[in-house]
Amino acid sequence: MSHFRSIRRFAGLALAASVIAMNAHAAEVTVAPVAPTFPSEGKIKYVARDSILEFKALPEYHEPDWVTEKFVKTGKLPPVKDRLPKEPMVFKTGNMPDGVGVYGDTLRHVIGGRPEGWNYGAGQTQGWGGIDIGLSECLTRTAPLFQVEAKDTEPLPNLAKSWDWSPDGHKLTMHLIEGAKWSDGVAFNADDVMFYWDDEVVDPNVSPLNGATPETFGVGTTLKKIDDYTVEWTFKEAFPRQYLFAMAYGTFCPGPSHILKPQHPKYSKNTYEQFKNAFPPEFMNMPVMGAWVPVEYRPDDIIVMRRNPYYWKVDEKGNQLPYINEAHYKLSTWADRDVQAVAGSGDISNLEQPENFVASLKRAAQPDAPARLAFGPRLTGYNLHMNFSANGWGQPDERAQAVRELNRNLDFRKAVTMALDRKSIGESLVKGPFTAIYPGGISSGTSFYDRQSTVYYPYDLAAAKAELAKAGLKDTDGDGIVNFPAGTAGGKDVEIVLLVNNDYGTDKSLAEGVIAQMEKLGIRVILNSLTGTQRDAANYSGRFDWMVRRNSTELSSVVQNTEQLAPLGPRTSWHHRSPESGELDLMPFEQQLVDVVRKFITTQDNDERASLMKQYQKIYTENVNTVGLTEYPGALIINKRFSNVPQGTPIFMFNWAEDAIIRERMFVAADKQGKYELFPQQLPGAPGGKGPID
Repeated sequence: MSHFRSIRRFAGLALAASVIAMNAHAAEVTVAPVAPTFPSEGKIKYVARDSILEFKALPEYHEPDWVTEKFVKTGKLPPVKDRLPKEPMVFKTGNMPDGVGVYGDTLRHVIGGRPEGWNYGAGQTQGWGGIDIGLSECLTRTAPLFQVEAKDTEPLPNLAKSWDWSPDGHKLTMHLIEGAKWSDGVAFNADDVMFYWDDEVVDPNVSPLNGATPETFGVGTTLKKIDDYTVEWTFKEAFPRQYLFAMAYGTFCPGPSHILKPQHPKYSKNTYEQFKNAFPPEFMNMPVMGAWVPVEYRPDDIIVMRRNPYYWKVDEKGNQLPYINEAHYKLSTWADRDVQAVAGSGDISNLEQPENFVASLKRAAQPDAPARLAFGPRLTGYNLHMNFSANGWGQPDERAQAVRELNRNLDFRKAVTMALDRKSIGESLVKGPFTAIYPGGISSGTSFYDRQSTVYYPYDLAAAKAELAKAGLKDTDGDGIVNFPAGTAGGKDVEIVLLVNNDYGTDKSLAEGVIAQMEKLGIRVILNSLTGTQRDAANYSGRFDWMVRRNSTELSSVVQNTEQLAPLGPRTSWHHRSPESGELDLMPFEQQLVDVVRKFITTQDNDERASLMKQYQKIYTENVNTVGLTEYPGALIINKRFSNVPQGTPIFMFNWAEDAIIRERMFVAADKQGKYELFPQQLPGAPGGKGPID
């Protein structure tokens, strides 16, 4: 039986630890191996946070000539100055890589998801792939912060143009943009913010798309309206600036209350299911605060969005944004998105599926390639999440409850993590220096990552089986699969159901790798492959044993959705929540994680924050909070005809690249524009109407 040395003996390892580890017995605990370098990495150009945007009135405003001629002069629209806020958001020219743009052209997306409808706040997906980000605007904005130095990192203003803290730090007063309008011309104000909070986030019968709950903004936090353009937050903690990040996409993006409120059960005879489905994909011209409005939906074909005539952002010359008139979302597959972007029939893709890396690099390197491609840091990671809730979340049966008790056993978790050959798992996705061994925890691409604080249990099947025996599991019937102890789940074979997103080939490939390697360990894993929305529903309701999950922003940025780093409340963790009538049953190491994260949220000392995340990473990986599978970089593929794309844009850090590149500022030079618009010189019609109007 293998001997495990104490982790304390490795606390002082220097950079040479990876060399020592190669010569050590595989079962010895060590630090994470050094990741290989990879080609084509784009370099980020850092800027000051206040160099990106400001709010101010300008002497004059402009719009596309055809809007003025066809809609303003005919009386269908007020003049552009009357459609803009008192002080619109102004993007500064100095931060626009190619400067002030020109109007025209189409941004062609290809996505693999399918829209459920337009009720984002009630949990309906619009198909992902950036469409929801194009529709929704939130109180703050974070995605462009990838180009801001860590010491200057605080969310950018957005629907909330500014905010003030009370002297004791427990109250935050937010000042909303004044005079902004929804795409149908109805005023945006605090009523929209309060409807989202009171009737969607706080209402336990409603689950916003990205899983916002009251705990997302701090346990015990309240929000109230002061006047039409002022709201006030009250927090239990002092100066919890972390929650400013939670007010960005996708957890505080209010919808049009003048459209949504009449359908909500509190104000109508509708059921919650009827409210959720009141705005199906066929409902055109849904009012939005985003740059483009949905005007055409063809099932399994395309979603078309036209420019929002009431959009509330401009450039420094007073040109109302966006520059691009139309956005397409072709409903195909995620793999096809990469193919079309590389080929030039699509304009943008987050190259996140490693199976496509090599072919995409080869095509992009050719002189006649229509798209450019650049890799960012390793921010795409996958974890195996074990359901830690032993107190009834998801109403487990006897077998599932027995699995959860195993999940809560450290010897069992060590057995699982040591039975995974991560090098083989990575190479099954793509050959070359792309994937890296990932023990779990904070992404190696973020500034908070510390390799020396990352505990790694190397691959050793014999040692893994020894840990399995320590957990009390033996193969009592000789069929190669270990059995539950007598008196537990009937002493049957240990069978574990693995939840996975069926929309992505990468997710399924990783799940299949886990299944094959667990069989060698003596555990039977059964695949439960669901579409993204069904997978999310199973996750949120606790109906899973294990789950393969791509990392969210809390592990790639740390400062965004920080409350999801640990079970701070009954619904903040992805894999440990409480039933509605119960409380969390935290294990001691989980309580340690909670304590560290709470300190991180409240401290204002940057050095202490860095130290706390080192503690967090050590506790997390030492106790196998999740089982890391693999980690790799992504690449942004963008058609060469587009301008104003920041250098080194990561496909995912604070948010996806579709938001990070600030699409409303992108433009195509007049001599490069194509004739891709399906509804030229048309604007969105009335909500629920047939489509755009001419």
